[in-house]
Amino acid sequence: MDVGDDISSGKAVWSFKGEMTESFVEHISRSVPFYAEGHELICELSDYFVGAESTVYELGCSTGELLDKLAAHNNHKTGVRLIGIDVEEDMIVQAGKTCADRRNIELHCADILDFDYRKADLIIAYYTLQFVPERSRQLLIDTIYETLNWGGAFVLFEKVGAADARFQDIMSGLYRDFKRGNGYTAEQIINKEVSLKGVLKPFSSQGNQDLLRRAGFVDLMTIMKYVCFEGFVAIK
Repeated sequence: MDVGDDISSGKAVWSFKGEMTESFVEHISRSVPFYAEGHELICELSDYFVGAESTVYELGCSTGELLDKLAAHNNHKTGVRLIGIDVEEDMIVQAGKTCADRRNIELHCADILDFDYRKADLIIAYYTLQFVPERSRQLLIDTIYETLNWGGAFVLFEKVGAADARFQDIMSGLYRDFKRGNGYTAEQIINKEVSLKGVLKPFSSQGNQDLLRRAGFVDLMTIMKYVCFEGFVAIK
């Protein structure tokens, strides 16, 4: 099925493998509102948490665009270590090309649910948690909380569901309008929605905040919001 940007979703199931890696940045930038601006915001936010000898994780680093920007933004700080994790080998290969000139970036093809984390000052999940099985999300957030140093931050960006059916209809309609405005056809939009069924399962804004609070986070706030896309920062 054609979902746009020369990407086909085989057997109507979304995948982050193969040809997707080559078109990922273009596709996601046209599909997610303020995608690049979110990167810039996280870089600016890192000034409050990343210092000399800090460790930073990106969970689900895809093609490494955000890691590369974070490395550039914090290149005046000594000993900063950035670690990207992604379960898809094709994404890690592409990230290696993106971050080829960054000596302080480590890339791991691994499951973020099973990774052996070391203490960190900043952990980022940029539209990643929504692809983690619902039953495993609390365990992951608990692990993130335990991994953070005191005063460290977890930055979570997610597609979110609405509180009730009426608002979900409004949010879905506005989002389809956004994609049509970016050149996607009605068929491509429907094909993408079909391919993501059972793959992308968003929680509501409140549901994500509940995960954070159950893990132990008390101080949290929304730092970006556009219709059904929201970014949170939670400080330990």
